[in-house]
Amino acid sequence: MSTFTYPEVGATRQDALPPGYHHLRHRVPVGTGRAAFDAAGAAVTTWRLHRKSGVRVRTDAARAEPARRRVRARAGPLRVAAPCEVVWTAYEKDRTGFAYGTTGRHPECGEESFVVELADDGTVWFAVTAFSRPARWYTRLAGPVVPVCQLWYARHLGRTLRRIATGARPRR
Repeated sequence: MSTFTYPEVGATRQDALPPGYHHLRHRVPVGTGRAAFDAAGAAVTTWRLHRKSGVRVRTDAARAEPARRRVRARAGPLRVAAPCEVVWTAYEKDRTGFAYGTTGRHPECGEESFVVELADDGTVWFAVTAFSRPARWYTRLAGPVVPVCQLWYARHLGRTLRRIATGARPRR
């Protein structure tokens, strides 16, 4: 049985995000064509994107799948654990991705999705959509810094996924 820390499970599939949370919507082009879409979609759903972005991911699944698929992510010098569970997945012809929701002792309360789409013009888009609010004393204390960090991380994911999708080497 899931122990999500918020009632609006699956809400990142909708256009309207639930009230009472900080909302994040970040969308960026990461490549062009079917090959870039396939590479980006695989990177997102196999946790490669998160790992390449510097997050340590522990999961019981090789790729994102809902129901009892726990994910534990750690990032940064503080080694903050962020337990979550996959809520929904999309493995479609021109849309691939997933969302996870917070569980247990996650520092935030809410949901975040990572979706890759292939547009009619061949552009490959990556979108991060999230709603969250503080769930621990230290995230409440951090106040407005947390949304800034979330946007920075979404942008970082986009840059990382662009390198993966296009086969580009990271800048030094």
